[in-house]
Amino acid sequence: MKKGLLYVTTLMTLGVMAVSVNPMTSLAEHSITGGGHIGFEGEDNGREGIQDPENPSNIVDPGSSPSTTGKLRIDFVPKLNFSLNKISKENAKYPVNAQLFHDATGARGNFVQVTDSRDSAYGWQLQLRQETQFQNPDTANSQLNGAVLSFDISWANSTEDKSLAPLVSKEVIQLNNIGETYNLANANSGKGNGTWSISFGASADNPMGLENTLNPKLNAAGEPMLDSNYENKQIHENSAIKLAVPGSTEKDPVPYSTVLTWVLAELP
Repeated sequence: MKKGLLYVTTLMTLGVMAVSVNPMTSLAEHSITGGGHIGFEGEDNGREGIQDPENPSNIVDPGSSPSTTGKLRIDFVPKLNFSLNKISKENAKYPVNAQLFHDATGARGNFVQVTDSRDSAYGWQLQLRQETQFQNPDTANSQLNGAVLSFDISWANSTEDKSLAPLVSKEVIQLNNIGETYNLANANSGKGNGTWSISFGASADNPMGLENTLNPKLNAAGEPMLDSNYENKQIHENSAIKLAVPGSTEKDPVPYSTVLTWVLAELP
């Protein structure tokens, strides 16, 4: 199996050539034939743009995101934000903010979009690695020791035939070891062509009948919390992705951050 960060390009030529000769009227007819040549490259069955993970026939605007290029590529990855939280001496699990959009699309579970438009469904694997613990080098308690990210309620969606869907984990994926790579989805040979979203959690209106993991987020006064980055839309919590922090971990009233690497590996 070949693994690693990758982008794949397959170059094939497309051309048509024909030769013809106009016959002249004579007692003896002469003719000559030429050849025709045509080449094809793999069909690009990935649609342009980011698809609504719950209604993939709709193109949506979730904002900018890191991405890769090529016929096998990552189109979109989520920016995980856990907002402000009160310091607690108890063990706590903080749900991530759900994905919002710069259009009329409602809040969704956080998702990754992968496109495979290679000439054949060779297969691929989506993985995730946490490079560092949540940290802030400018404070006394500079690291959230023992904090663990977890991903649950994973599912795949596409405009493609669902029988071609990649396999996703049915278990909770816990990033217990910093620097270790964890598998999120696996498209075996013959599957995974086209554009697929791998989601964690879903809204109450999701087409798969999954449990609703999104809830509107309120402040201490019971008022809606709004996101100025998304035209002041209400923030929703997504309980499918959580950050567990031990109560014994010393914390300061500052933001902590980590680095996540999303890996798309080609198969075989």
